Amino acid sequence: MAQQLEEIDDLQVIDEAILDDTVTPDRYDISSFGADYDVEGLVRRINRGDIFIPDFQRDYVWRIPEASRFIESLLLGLPVPGIFLARESESNRLLVIDGQQRLKTIQFFYDGLFDPKPDEKTHRVFALTKVQPELEGLTYASLTEKDRIKLDNSIIHATIVKQDTPKDDDTSVYHIFERLNNGGRKLTPQEIRTALYHGPFIDLIKELNEYAEWRQIYGPKNNRLKDQELILRFLALFFDYERYEKPMVEFLNKFAARHQVADPEFLGDCKGVFVQTIDVVWQSFNSNAFRPERSLNAAVFDSVMVGIAYRLKRAPIDNVEALLESYVKLFEDRDYRIAIFQSTSNEASVQTRIRKAVDAFANV
Repeated sequence: MAQQLEEIDDLQVIDEAILDDTVTPDRYDISSFGADYDVEGLVRRINRGDIFIPDFQRDYVWRIPEASRFIESLLLGLPVPGIFLARESESNRLLVIDGQQRLKTIQFFYDGLFDPKPDEKTHRVFALTKVQPELEGLTYASLTEKDRIKLDNSIIHATIVKQDTPKDDDTSVYHIFERLNNGGRKLTPQEIRTALYHGPFIDLIKELNEYAEWRQIYGPKNNRLKDQELILRFLALFFDYERYEKPMVEFLNKFAARHQVADPEFLGDCKGVFVQTIDVVWQSFNSNAFRPERSLNAAVFDSVMVGIAYRLKRAPIDNVEALLESYVKLFEDRDYRIAIFQSTSNEASVQTRIRKAVDAFANV
């Protein structure tokens, strides 16, 4: 079996899980308005979850001197940068697009602990450091009444954005988030999706990413969420490939946004089709799956997964050897090879490789 796969040795390898054209977003009509929040009110809203700081792969990065200087600026009455928020239509919560470090800093200071981690047994007290002498070493609890009132009533300006058109999605928030959060380590598309489209569907993708057979095929977890993006890519193409329009990034954004609060029936369908397909792939191809050479090829992954999943809709696959022969033979198709290595996010390439894979496995 492995020998048959190794014979496909003249194919170019795609090292990254996702290769895509530069995203050119639609034109948007966006309305925005300003709101001034007092610091105490912001902390209450964060603790209640009314203002939601998304959980994604970029951690809190300020050190305590940087955080202390931000609190000091508020105590001194100095202006501080504003924050960007987006109102979620389903929940009315405000999603933080920009301002995570500032908001977490005031939350930590009011709580009294600096960047506490749930798995840590000891936590560092948030006492102001490297600030003016009269403030040095103070916590929120030890502020003078005058300074506490000053901080509570300090104002942080927020810009709240809402997409007016197109009306069928809110992908402008993705592009605002991307542009406002491109300092330092640039966030990957899936990191942004995980932040913006949090909910049952993203939680399911995280759960599926733990599935043992998938981990055997993919390898160690990717700390930039490339493995989770591949799962999303499979599900989006399995359910909607005939409606695919490039670029791939935007197609995946819209699918994730559309199913952000998916019902249990759809989530069950997603879990079932992914697990069933991955089980067959692991049983048939083992760790060679989707790897013409050493690296996982994303275009091979999406087409083979969709092709096998379509076949499984009819009945289980019992003949592993026949499936492997069809898999190997698929790479002999010139049009398929072009579709997995040239302009892979073009509509014609996506349609061609998935159609070829569906046909290849139809009679197994």
